[in-house]
Amino acid sequence: MKEFIRLLKREFKLFLSNSTLRSVFFLAPVLYATLLGFVYKSGKVENTPVIVVDKDNTPLSNQLLEMLGDNKSIKVFKYLREPANLNDEVIRRGAAALVMIPSRFEADLLQKKYPEVNVYVNTGNVLTANFASKALQLTIGTFSAGVSIKGLQKMGMPAPRAITQYEPFKTNYITLFNTTSNYLIFMWPAMLAVVLQQVILLAMAVSFAAEFQRGSFVNEYRHLRRWAFPIMLIKVIPVWVFSILIVSIYYLMHILFYVPLPHGIVNFMWLTAFFVGSASFMGVFVSILIPDALKATQVLMVIASPAFIISGFTWPLNAMPVFVQALANIIPLTPFLQAFKILLIQKGSVTLTYPYIQHLGILLLAYAFLGWLALKIKLRGLFKVATTQS
Repeated sequence: MKEFIRLLKREFKLFLSNSTLRSVFFLAPVLYATLLGFVYKSGKVENTPVIVVDKDNTPLSNQLLEMLGDNKSIKVFKYLREPANLNDEVIRRGAAALVMIPSRFEADLLQKKYPEVNVYVNTGNVLTANFASKALQLTIGTFSAGVSIKGLQKMGMPAPRAITQYEPFKTNYITLFNTTSNYLIFMWPAMLAVVLQQVILLAMAVSFAAEFQRGSFVNEYRHLRRWAFPIMLIKVIPVWVFSILIVSIYYLMHILFYVPLPHGIVNFMWLTAFFVGSASFMGVFVSILIPDALKATQVLMVIASPAFIISGFTWPLNAMPVFVQALANIIPLTPFLQAFKILLIQKGSVTLTYPYIQHLGILLLAYAFLGWLALKIKLRGLFKVATTQS
């Protein structure tokens, strides 16, 4: 136990004296969290440029333009003539959509000739395209309904009946989760989890590789050479302790950026503990297999970089090929984000997160076993070589 405590103190000193580890583990999460927090601070995309070509320029078309201008989600650029090249004009303005009001728009409406308003959506950026499309559908739909109801009223139909004639039944759309469609709430906390996993994996790679490269592993751990698991604990405990500090900083930044905290805080603590544990043991396993710091970092980054994309957080996991799902399910970030979404965004029952905590528990045990086995074999080889040389 004395040797364990001595080596653990040494590990903390090595961790804090290593400038690479300090910058990666402490500076990077705070910088990323702050930067991403300000990037998504507004939560919504507003004043999205939209081009409106009004070939009619009549009171009714101007009324439609006025209604579009009142929508805060979009910023209208009015054209009375169609640009020579529509695509180039959309790109030049950075417009998310283009609305084409035809000539004789008002006349055709009054004569019941059913004019067509064409809306061209720029899906070069899917996010802004969705915001603009939603705003245009709402405004143009409201305008269309108003015109139809006024037409029926002019024919002598009472307003209440005119409304029922236009809309024989009413449909209510009620949002359940993240009701304001706030992108900060949706994206920012998930990205913090991505950063935390990456710095944990990098810390483990640097920690083991530094020992192997300077040849200090054999000398320092000779009294524990038969005990692979205590050596693993010595390496991961500093990461666990400093991860608590990072999560605490994240907690304070939730308050700073007015992001709600996860539902069921005790369950969230267990979830985070399993996540940190499984990620650190995964880092141990890969770092022992690849003792070179640069190569280990490269391999871990190859694993960690696409982790968010294939986690199922933004794109459904069941829509991915089977081999991608298999890869996603062995990365700790995947079950963590699924449970995190339930606790933070959907405010669901804590029991719904149990399968994902179980998933993380299995990964933790699997990577702990694989790390222990790899370290056991590595220690045997290192001390065998050391004995031969002596």
